[in-house]
Amino acid sequence: METLVVNQSNERLDKYISANTDYSRSLVSKLIENNYILVNDKSEKASYKVRENDEIKILDGFIEETEIEPVKMDLDIVYEDNDIMVINKPSGLTVHPGSGNKNNTLVNGLLEYTNNLSDVNGDERPGIVHRLDKDTSGLMLVAKTNKAHEILSTYFEKHEVKRKYWALIKGVFPHNTAIIDAPIGRDENDRKKMTVTAKNSKKAITHLKVLKRFQNYTLVELELETGRTHQIRVHLSYIGYPIYNDPVYNNKNATEFGQFLHSKTIDFVHPITKEQMHFEIDLPEEFQKFLDELE
Repeated sequence: METLVVNQSNERLDKYISANTDYSRSLVSKLIENNYILVNDKSEKASYKVRENDEIKILDGFIEETEIEPVKMDLDIVYEDNDIMVINKPSGLTVHPGSGNKNNTLVNGLLEYTNNLSDVNGDERPGIVHRLDKDTSGLMLVAKTNKAHEILSTYFEKHEVKRKYWALIKGVFPHNTAIIDAPIGRDENDRKKMTVTAKNSKKAITHLKVLKRFQNYTLVELELETGRTHQIRVHLSYIGYPIYNDPVYNNKNATEFGQFLHSKTIDFVHPITKEQMHFEIDLPEEFQKFLDELE
């Protein structure tokens, strides 16, 4: 579910949502028509004129007329049993279908690979317990059963799934460790971006540890105490050390690979067997190659 708090008045509901999200006007109209958009917990027409401080909720689970098709994909499966999978997601792969992208996502690949995926999040997000940004690579958990999904979701809510990310940042970071404690909310000037702001924001804390310094770059390890949208990318940009090649928060002319941000390790208790699980994955080839060139 996505929530917006209106900061202006007298604009049509459908127009306001499409201007402040990634949703097209036509998709917003379908969402409103099918009661997947609520204003102050009530359904409204597309022509409803929003008022300042209205709370708009965009509910999950809506599927357009076109069904999500299985697509053969070379999935990098790190671990699998009857209840869960651990996937190494490549940079450039969107996790689940959305407006404008129905056939080239991790979900399409999962549907081709197996019929055994949880449906807790509806048919549009089978097995998806958490997400990584399109251009963020690395380890992801996938649930094959509803029971596993529900338990894993509880783990995430309680911050009991421990993940470490590696990122290459621009500049030489002067401290060996740091804690970035700065609230994150949607950017009022560009609603597709997040920013550090005191207005309509949520608490966000990122822990940083320097792994290696280069001439103009620093390789860092990051742990999230909270899980806000784009949190690592926003926090690093905010302190003046943006992630290298980030097309949104650093360089609009970034290469196709995207930000050098990788979900390196993941630790959790197995939702069914209660075994302590630990997984670690190598950096993507392009990431590692660039590091080698910096040596």
